[in-house]
Amino acid sequence: MLRQICRAALEGWTVVREGRTFNIAIHLVGADEITNLNENFLHHSGPADVITFDYIADSSPGCLAGEIFICVDEAIAQARRFRVSWQAEVVRYAIHGLLHLQGYDDQAPGLRKKMKRRENRLLKELSRRFDWGRLEADKHAVPTK
Repeated sequence: MLRQICRAALEGWTVVREGRTFNIAIHLVGADEITNLNENFLHHSGPADVITFDYIADSSPGCLAGEIFICVDEAIAQARRFRVSWQAEVVRYAIHGLLHLQGYDDQAPGLRKKMKRRENRLLKELSRRFDWGRLEADKHAVPTK
């Protein structure tokens, strides 16, 4: 279902509607792996919720290609904090990563606010098309933590 949600998000964007291509991998990882990626590639200490590697950037504007690493441990912790399911939090992180691949930046406060607005708007649109409850209902997908 996560794949379907991400595909729906991508299909709604102009870059994809114009027949351009995308090649995106989404990895669900634990805290140790995301911490390793965060420290070795971004030179930040500790875990992160989501890390996106853009393999195209500005060199080929007709394509989207990259990897999104989502930390399930962070999703579980943040889901408790915000009183949502961890699955819904994973969807949020995937959309956040896709927005990075679209060129959104969250380093400066103004840019972060713009990106967050787009993220929330997109999640609201997607929630009309997809039943988040189905994500939660898949008992095989529930982590043991």
